[in-house]
Amino acid sequence: MFQRPIYLKQLIQFKDSDFIKVITGVRRSGKSVLLMLFKEYLLQENVPEDHIVYMNFESFDYQTITTEEKFREKLNELLPKDNEKIYFLFDEIQVVDGWQRVVNGIRVSFDSDIIITGSNANMLSGELATLLSGRYIEIPIYPFSFHEFLSVKGIEPDSRKVDSAYDEYEKYGGFPSVIIAEESIKDTILSGIFDSIVLNDVALRAGVKDPTALKSIIRFLSDNVGQLVNASKIVNTLKSEGVETSTHTVNRYLDLLENGYLFYRAKQYDIRGREYLRTNGKYFIVDSGLRRNAVGRKDGNYSNRLKNIVYIELKRRGYTVDVGRLDSKEIDFVARKLDETLYVQVAYDLPNNTHETDNLLNIKDNYKKIVITGRYHDVEQVDGIPIIYIVDWLLAE
Repeated sequence: MFQRPIYLKQLIQFKDSDFIKVITGVRRSGKSVLLMLFKEYLLQENVPEDHIVYMNFESFDYQTITTEEKFREKLNELLPKDNEKIYFLFDEIQVVDGWQRVVNGIRVSFDSDIIITGSNANMLSGELATLLSGRYIEIPIYPFSFHEFLSVKGIEPDSRKVDSAYDEYEKYGGFPSVIIAEESIKDTILSGIFDSIVLNDVALRAGVKDPTALKSIIRFLSDNVGQLVNASKIVNTLKSEGVETSTHTVNRYLDLLENGYLFYRAKQYDIRGREYLRTNGKYFIVDSGLRRNAVGRKDGNYSNRLKNIVYIELKRRGYTVDVGRLDSKEIDFVARKLDETLYVQVAYDLPNNTHETDNLLNIKDNYKKIVITGRYHDVEQVDGIPIIYIVDWLLAE
């Protein structure tokens, strides 16, 4: 198992607190491994193994447990007979109907510490929000960062191999099973991950009988990452390709893709007016390897692919990320975390003009502003704005 110290530290930080820990993220991003790492930590802390109740609802042992009643019955078999603290680790719990009531019952009735994982954002709404309002914390998990990628590959951050490693990371993404695979089968593994996300976490769960339109929407979004899009534009594009659909259906599918953590939507934020605009948003895919798979492994669109990597890394670092609007000018990203605000412009190559930095200089506040480039330039700053090569930025934290 690959270590995920940043995520494990968060679980340890909230260990034995009253909060239920909810680990969320796209399928195959490492949620199950994180649970197992936490279980290993508990055992090292001398927690008795029979006081750790671990259930993976997609495993052979537990895949028939799909109802609240069966869940309760199985728990009664696994519970220790004393009154000592019990650690409950529930993996992919969203497949069990009524799991929220069972988890709330555990919280109320036992001296317990509860951690659950899920691959669909709907688990954080509805009954969970009602029963456990203010009593849970979300820990979002993503495919491997570039720093983690290098660690798995055994490449030091200051190695000459870093640039070629980034090319591989940008091409195939950060899913653990893809990173360790031979290059000849990476695309095959990515296709399997893509299909499992689309079919299991999006189509099947929402009762989508014909995934043709859904896959066409995914292909469109993947080919237009970082571009302003709306449902009407997607409908017209799909109709020109012979795929009939409606604005209502497209909006529904966009919600499903967000709920399955396959895409993230960045809203437009008016920097001067300090409010969100009721206009089109931009969609970013969770992994660059999945983007390549969705568009048929074609090259091109380098600038938007770079923006996608920057966006996901900002999310991974815990920022809330929006697309900035300053009058008629666009700021690629407005990233906020607690009292911190970071303005980011992304350029695949640094232009001969000062367009990118001029946009940032028009923002009249003292928050940090940077330009991230896809190619290395022997330029540290322009008009006081730091110019940072993507590889250096990814390895900075």
